[in-house]
Amino acid sequence: MTRRTINDYQDIIHLPHFTSRNHPRMSMEARAAQFSPFAALTGYDAAAKETARLTGRRLELDEDEKQKISDRLNQIVAHLAQSPSVEITYFVPDERKDGGEYHTVTGSVKKLDAFQRMLTLSDGQKIPINEIAHIDITSIDEANIDMTGIDGTDIGEAGTDDKAIFREADND
Repeated sequence: MTRRTINDYQDIIHLPHFTSRNHPRMSMEARAAQFSPFAALTGYDAAAKETARLTGRRLELDEDEKQKISDRLNQIVAHLAQSPSVEITYFVPDERKDGGEYHTVTGSVKKLDAFQRMLTLSDGQKIPINEIAHIDITSIDEANIDMTGIDGTDIGEAGTDDKAIFREADND
C-alpha cells in the first residue's frame, strides 16, 4: 500500500466544485440539521425535567391553628360588608405529582361561600378554605370590630364551636 500525497491529485485539485443540475444546493441550516442530535426517546427529556422539579409538602395544621383560622374566617363573615383586607397563605396542590407550594395573597374579601368552601377576593381570585394555612386580617373598620369568635372566645384562643367554618372540613 502506497501513501498518497497532494501531488497525486494535482490534476483535479483546481477544478471547480461540482454542482448538480437535478438537485439544488443545500442551505447551511439544512446541512447543519443533518448533524443535530437524535432524540431516540421522545419525551424523555421532558419527563426527566418533570421528575427533577421540586414540590413542597403540605403542612398538617394542629387543632389550635385550625381554630384560629376558623375564628378569623368568622370575623371576616361578620364584617363582610366592610370588605376586610386580608393576607392569606394557602396551599396550591401540584397538578402533576404529590406536593405543591404555598402562595400568599393580599386583598379585600368579596365573598365567603361556606357551602362550596371557597373564599373570593375582590380581584376575583378564589381560595379553597380547606387549603388555607394562615390568615391575617389587615384592616376592618376599627370602630365596629368585635374580636371574639362565634363561640365567644377571643381570636387566637382555642374554641369549641362545632359550627366553625374551618371545622366543617374535618367532618366531610
